[in-house]
Amino acid sequence: MMDKLIITCAISGAEVTKDHNPAVPYTVEEMVEEAYQAYQAGASIIHLHARYDDGRPTQNKERYAEIYNAIKEKCPDLIIQVSTGGAVGMSREERADVLNIKPEMATLDCGTLNFGGDEIFVNTENDIIFFAQKMNDLNVKYEMECFEKGHIDMTKRLIKKGIIKNPLHYSFVLGVIGAMTGEERDFIFLKDSIPQDATYSVAGIGRYEFSLAELSIKHGGHVRVGLEDNIYIEKGVLAKSNRELVEKVCEIAKKYNREIATPNETRNILGMKV
Repeated sequence: MMDKLIITCAISGAEVTKDHNPAVPYTVEEMVEEAYQAYQAGASIIHLHARYDDGRPTQNKERYAEIYNAIKEKCPDLIIQVSTGGAVGMSREERADVLNIKPEMATLDCGTLNFGGDEIFVNTENDIIFFAQKMNDLNVKYEMECFEKGHIDMTKRLIKKGIIKNPLHYSFVLGVIGAMTGEERDFIFLKDSIPQDATYSVAGIGRYEFSLAELSIKHGGHVRVGLEDNIYIEKGVLAKSNRELVEKVCEIAKKYNREIATPNETRNILGMKV
């Protein structure tokens, strides 16, 4: 029997702008509305990057707290997963500032990768240890973001050392320029490489979003969609909202008889405190 399907919605990201798709939220009000609509459609986790009203990304804890609390006020049971990835070029201390608001959940990036052009997203072994230990200290649930197989191997090293602790939840982020593509063989390779008792979710970037969502649903995994990852509902057609992307995943889930998990069911599946 497969678990109910956990849908994460990455509503804003740090790089995508209103020039790419006017539905990308910047202001607190826009973030709240996009989160609420995605939640209504079936998302139990909102993956959150903070932005200023002009669209600039920030890891400032006050701005994060403002958005986080406003979303929680509108959707009290929703799980909000903050990003410790920040934007390329930020220091580890800057990226970790958001953890001081003591969120329920956060991302833990598990390796360095090229991000296209001259951009390098740096996550050294010591960076990963720094973030994991801070999350352990603050009792924040981590989702381990892995962009390729070496990142999974790094988590296994740190699990053995007792730095990364059970229960384990992975996110395979596939299709980023400079990392693994999002073909079926890539997904299967990563799925078969994680510890057997771990759960996983898949985020397909751009054109890989829905093909990978379907693969993950079929194999008993979970799914992340959202305007951070993909601005189109179908080829050449801009998504009107994050909600539209979540609804498309719910339609795919019906094909495989996967029920959609509520936030509290999600907490149970991931071994979080309810």
